[in-house]
Amino acid sequence: MTDTGHIYLHADLFNEMAEYARQHLPKESCGLIAGTTDDRGRHISRIYYLDNIDDAEDHFTLDPRDQLNAIRDMRARGLSPLGNWHSHPESPSRPSEEDILLAHDPNASYLIISFMSDAPVLNSFHIEDGAVTKEDLRIYNDKYPDW
Repeated sequence: MTDTGHIYLHADLFNEMAEYARQHLPKESCGLIAGTTDDRGRHISRIYYLDNIDDAEDHFTLDPRDQLNAIRDMRARGLSPLGNWHSHPESPSRPSEEDILLAHDPNASYLIISFMSDAPVLNSFHIEDGAVTKEDLRIYNDKYPDW
């Protein structure tokens, strides 16, 4: 298993993601995450909002053209792809069986934001060979924390 350490996400990015996903309810929203990695973990600095070409409430497929454009943008900004994110409009913030089956990148973090309750819930997961491990996602405000 690849240990990704902590996952750091600024609250502004979390709120932006939640608002985007909320606007697309009841469909699932999806995208990519990018940033940097160091000895403390992964630092998400950019979220990409991609079309769900399935236009479905219970699954998603990232638009390949959008993916390519996002990867080009990451490279231009000096960022690394860190994984992807998607929403669960009416199910918990954990991978579904389909999510697990389609998780082919052992280096990726898989973020899932749920809208089952009034407040959105975001979790990050490492998925490798069907095994799911919850990652230590840390959402912070203001300056970068010294955890």
